[in-house]
Parts: sequence; structure tokens; C-alpha cells
Amino acid sequence: MRVAMFSGGRGAAGIARALLRVPGLELSLLINGYDNGLSTGALRRYLPGMLGPSDFRKNLLLHLGRDDPRRALLEHRLPPGSTLADLERIVANLAGSGAAAEPVARDLRVFAARLAADPGGFDLSDCALGNLVFAGAYLRLGEDFNAAVRACARTFASPARLLNVTDGANAYLVALKQDGRVLADEAEIVGPQDAAAITDLFLLPAPLTRRELAALAGLPAARVRDLLGRRSVPAAPDPEALRALAESDLVVYGPGTPHSSLLPSYLTRGVADAIAGGRSAARVFVVNVGGDHDVQGLTATDLVDRALAYLGDPGNERRTITHVLSHHGPAGAGGGAGGGASGGAGSGPVVPRAVAERGTWAGARWIGADLEDPCRPGAHHGPRTAAALRALLGETPLARAG
Repeated sequence: MRVAMFSGGRGAAGIARALLRVPGLELSLLINGYDNGLSTGALRRYLPGMLGPSDFRKNLLLHLGRDDPRRALLEHRLPPGSTLADLERIVANLAGSGAAAEPVARDLRVFAARLAADPGGFDLSDCALGNLVFAGAYLRLGEDFNAAVRACARTFASPARLLNVTDGANAYLVALKQDGRVLADEAEIVGPQDAAAITDLFLLPAPLTRRELAALAGLPAARVRDLLGRRSVPAAPDPEALRALAESDLVVYGPGTPHSSLLPSYLTRGVADAIAGGRSAARVFVVNVGGDHDVQGLTATDLVDRALAYLGDPGNERRTITHVLSHHGPAGAGGGAGGGASGGAGSGPVVPRAVAERGTWAGARWIGADLEDPCRPGAHHGPRTAAALRALLGETPLARAG
């Protein structure tokens, strides 16, 4: 069985791990590279043209146990005050630790050489070592981001197929809120913000400057939408991502931070066509159990509608979503049936009671199940959610026949 799941960094990790344990299941994870926070943003500024590697790095951890040295390497953050000499010592230690570590040492060595040529251009403090491995692979492979993703997946023996949903061309994510305020990059989109809902996403070829932001401030939201829309660039797809979507038996719109990790991926040209024209028997939208700053003012049905709109199928005539799977927690919390919207970053998007009772929305079947991990409130229980997804795939032929 082939499964393609849209994912971010950690939101769908438990589900992905559970799917990887299913014998005979091939999992493709479709991720975007618009991450622009802290050290990742600094790395992108240092290497103009490179997308953000953080979410890809996090998905390399899916099969690695807590004591696996590869996990420690990927997640290790360089302490404040780290220098090129410190990085070179790490490379030397890796190079002497066996053949398995040589590909990592090789790519870190490439990045170290770039840093030696421009020693003041990048501050290593608090940078994840795994991101530097990606950066080194990117430089080694002719500044081809998707080739770097494939190389790192081989280096760390990923059992999932990691795919950048786009062709790797650089772009910067910008959001517009209902009150006309602009969130200038991905870091602002995922961070604390006022309660006005995000209404629009744009992909720009270059970051907004302070001068440009000042010019947009105070303008009516409609005018800002028009100006940003003129600058927005279409995202070209990775052909491998389209092939994975077309050839999968199950397509999953996974949980995560919607306006940074998920919705931007659906803007990629050809994604909706690959899904609608593909072989998938079920296309399932998984509603977040926990909340995020970027979903304030939005219900679970609002997020389904946003996904359909970004897929270019607002009425769901093409059946790009066949099922919605949500946690049936207490009313008003954890995605439970309720009358209002999410209460902010602490609770998941609320499912309107009428939708939960009716069991349908936008032509898709709405299914409630106990999906929350009791040990990690706000997160999906991986095995339980994976089992629910597989059950939906199994029942779809009967639903079609009926």
C-alpha cells in the first residue's frame, strides 16, 4: 500500500512512525521548505537561494531511537560562541569514527569550507548541526535543494521517502490577516500574534524590506491583498512529488501548523490535479488535536475550506478531500464538537456541533474518533490515528458501491 502524506516538522510525526511500522506500506512525506525562523532564517540569508531545511531534518528522526547517535547528531545545537574551529573539530571527530559517519563529515566539511571563505558571514550559535549537513549537501550538489534532500535521506537511511513538494526554487512565505496586518515571514506566521484570522498566503521571490512593510502598514486589507498578489510567484512542483500523489492509494492532509507547514504546500502547481486524477481511494484531512497561533479565529471546518480553496477545488467537486478525521474530545477543547472557534494556541480548532452530528462537510464524510495521545495532550496518538486512516481506506470501495 502506498501512502502520501503532507507534513510539516513534528505535527504528523507520531502518525508517520505508526504508518512506517505497517508491513508492506510505502510512505512518502511531502514537505515544503519555507521555514524561516531563527538559525534557519540566518542560514537562508547566508546561502541566498536555499530553502529552509529544518522540517526535512526533523523528519529524518522518525526511525531513530532516543539513543541513536545519528539522532543526537541531527539535533545537536552548537553552543553560543561556537567558531569555525569548533565545527572543524566536530568534522575531524566524525571522520575518525567510521565509514558510516563519512557522508556526514563530508557535507559538514563542505559547509566549513564555505564558512572559512567568509568567516564573519554566519553565526554558528544555536544552529542545529543537522541543518549544516543539509547546507553542505546543498553546496556540494550544485545548490540543488531537492538533490540535497535526497542525499540526506540516503545518509540517514530514511525509511520514508522525503520529498520537497516544489522544484526547490527559493520563495518566501508572507501572510495577510483579516485586519490588514502583514506577517512578513514564516517565523511571524507561527509566532504569537493578535486574534485576527489569517486570510491569505503569498509566496514572494524575495523577503519584504522594512521600507515595503512600512508602505503596506495602514492600507486597507483589500489593497494589501492586491499588491502582494501581484508579487506572488507560482510554485513549480517536484515531478517526484506529483508522481507520489498520483500513485498513492491513500492521500493524507496531515496535521501541523496549517499556515506554514501545510496550506502553502497546496499552492504548488499540479498538486490538486495529481490528487484528483490519481489512484487514491481515500483523501483524508486530519484535523489538529492541539492549537497553533496561526489558527486563532478559525474552526475545523474553516481549515477544511481553506485547504480546498488552496487546492483550487473550493466546492470539492473534484473530491480532493473525501474524508475528514477529527478528535472527538470534550466540547470546545481538543477539536471536540462545540459552537465557537478555537481558543488560541492551547486548544485545537473546534468542530461545529451540527457538523459533528450530521457527519458531512463540503461533500466529505466527517468522522470523529478518539485520536489524542493520553501521554502527550494536544498531539495525535500515532497507532490509533494510523489505524483509523487504514480503516477509511478499507471501507472506501463499499462507500463508492453504495
